[in-house]
Amino acid sequence: MDSQPKKRSANRIDSFRHAFAGWWYVLRTQENAWIHGVATILVFGLGLWLGLQAIEWALIVLSIGLVWTSEFINTALEAVVDLASPDIHPLAKVGKDVAAAAVLLGAATAALVGVLVLGPPLIARVGQIVATLLN
Repeated sequence: MDSQPKKRSANRIDSFRHAFAGWWYVLRTQENAWIHGVATILVFGLGLWLGLQAIEWALIVLSIGLVWTSEFINTALEAVVDLASPDIHPLAKVGKDVAAAAVLLGAATAALVGVLVLGPPLIARVGQIVATLLN
């Protein structure tokens, strides 16, 4: 066994490698992650089209981060519960259900923030397009 400690840069690179492996695992195994991914791309595209201001982008990015973080924690908790309790157990179900509720709450919060931030400029933009088409 190598008694030499790894260099800090190698540890840092390994940390990023593990983090991206976790992200890839979530994308490969969690169907809802694909929904989050499509929603993320659509919201970013809509935000660019609407020309959001910095504070609006901050709210959108924080909301998207909330959803993804909730999904990652949910997936990690499910894996740990499955490992610790391979048989069906009422407390294992509670843990999984509560983690899933966290994802639902994060997604609902992000949707509400999306409506509040994107709604008014989207309505204005669509109104301009309709007015142009009618003239």
